Amino acid sequence: MLYVGLDIHDKRIAICVLGETGQIVRRAQVRTIDEMMRVLEALPGRFEVCYEASCGYGHYHDLLKPIAARVTVAHPGRLRLIFRSKDKNDRKDAERLAKLLYLGEAPAVHVPSADVRTWRELITCRGRIIAKRTRAKNSLRTLLRCAGVVPLRRPALWTKKGLEWLRQLELPTASQQLRRDLLLEEIESLTNQVRRIEQQLNLQAGRSPAVALLRTIPGVGARTAEAVAAFIDDPHRFPDAEAVGRYFGLVPCQDQSGDRNRLGHITREGPAVVRQLVAEATWQAVRRSPTVRAYFERVRRDDPQRKKIALVATAHYLVRVMWALLKLGTTWEEGLDPADEPEGAAPAVAKI
Repeated sequence: MLYVGLDIHDKRIAICVLGETGQIVRRAQVRTIDEMMRVLEALPGRFEVCYEASCGYGHYHDLLKPIAARVTVAHPGRLRLIFRSKDKNDRKDAERLAKLLYLGEAPAVHVPSADVRTWRELITCRGRIIAKRTRAKNSLRTLLRCAGVVPLRRPALWTKKGLEWLRQLELPTASQQLRRDLLLEEIESLTNQVRRIEQQLNLQAGRSPAVALLRTIPGVGARTAEAVAAFIDDPHRFPDAEAVGRYFGLVPCQDQSGDRNRLGHITREGPAVVRQLVAEATWQAVRRSPTVRAYFERVRRDDPQRKKIALVATAHYLVRVMWALLKLGTTWEEGLDPADEPEGAAPAVAKI
């Protein structure tokens, strides 16, 4: 068996091949994916391959899987923790990846199917477009303040009647009116883009049993359910509920040494779009579900200063619940007091 490390970039690809005893048997540097494939196909014998996850990692995985005995996509964050080297170049990176693969220590990431990757990309694209639309709306509000205009409370500013009021509003200068018109056009264009994406997402969600299952949780809508389902993908790949919280970056940073144990802000690793959607769904779940509300109030301890802490903790709790439902294939049921759960255990709000 040969062990191949690849350091893939847009303009060049470094290749390092180790033999069965771990010695370097070949090095190469090519410029295109086609050249890389020809080099690998010409290797004398079966081989495993490892490369770092980056943009397009799924496409490379699909290309390599038919010709390699095993394809390992390495986690870039964990690689930095392993190497921490100031002597870094493409040639040495490829060699290090090959050595980690040979030793069986390459920190692998999950590679979903092409359909799931496309689903994730669409969810992320929607989140970015909504963020751009929010910036445009904030810019328009700033423009109104600079012009000394107080927006009407009713109708709401972003309803059809509110937008019509904005179009007909007389501003002090011609430049302010031009900026108003441009921002309104941008908001309208972005809203149409969101509608088009959501039409496609609705088709995908309608074919997914996981989305229907997660929507049984009070406060969890289609957008949150599809995001969690797409990024969890296979619930059995997580060893326990805490691993799900770490994957979505909802666990606190920890600095522990001896008797000192400091917990900081959440790590914010993983997909930010899922954290945002789950946080929004958590507010709705607190309002609609007695079980979730009881968990939220338990963490808040009647302290207004702990409201944000309680929200994040409840979002973490909700993500673990979603994972449990997907893993066991059951639906949400009210009635179990979360205070009865053992500390650190997987949540059991669904009677499972």
